[in-house]
Amino acid sequence: MIPLFLILWELIKKGYKQFNFSLFTEIAPTSMDAMLAKMSDDLIPGGILNGITGSLLILAMAILISIPVGIFTGIFLAEKKNNFYVQLIRSLTDLLQGIPSIVIGVIVYIWVVKPMHSYSALAGSVALAIMMLPMIIRSTEESVKMLPITLKEAALALGGSYTNVIFKVLLPSAFGGIFTGSLLAVSRVMGETAPLLVTALGASTINWNVAEPTSAIPLLIWEFYNDPNLSDLVWSSSLLLLLVILFINVIAKSISKKWKIQ
Repeated sequence: MIPLFLILWELIKKGYKQFNFSLFTEIAPTSMDAMLAKMSDDLIPGGILNGITGSLLILAMAILISIPVGIFTGIFLAEKKNNFYVQLIRSLTDLLQGIPSIVIGVIVYIWVVKPMHSYSALAGSVALAIMMLPMIIRSTEESVKMLPITLKEAALALGGSYTNVIFKVLLPSAFGGIFTGSLLAVSRVMGETAPLLVTALGASTINWNVAEPTSAIPLLIWEFYNDPNLSDLVWSSSLLLLLVILFINVIAKSISKKWKIQ
């Protein structure tokens, strides 16, 4: 825990001054605005609202893409143990988890950005969805496999169809593990910058159009880092991102404990 506390202390020590209401309500300032504020020894005006809204948009679409595919794939792997494709899919899932994020970003650039002739929030969400898939698939598979076989047998014996048993018995019973795995997958990709650099690109304004370039908190941190006048915002933005990820992890642990499969 010592490295975590040291990181938190460093972020709080350097980022608390800029961690204010404006951080959540105003868009990122220009380099000139920041330079003038520093010359007069004032706080840098503006915030990261465009990054917050962009992250929410990209993550929401990534969740809509990855969670249904991940859950259905996990159920398939858990239920069809003797199927020819199961071992192949499981191996490919493990391989996908080890692929560097920048490689996924470049592939999505070829698949989505070039055909659309534009960087976009949609391309960024596709990249993050691919990165989320392995964790969702494996958490779903393991959660379903942990359920007692008698649960499914009893539901089938009562006359339920196989589909109804899956959706109304097995999935609700494995909800804790599946939801926890999905939350951890979201927290894993929230701080990713590399794939968004070549897919979403970034924007200086708030954008809700999924077909246009969109900013995100990690992208803003990268932009602030490369501008000496905006470097103070790196710490407050990083502190916010870390707090959100810590909060998601705490929620995931609490849900996992509450709905633990017995």
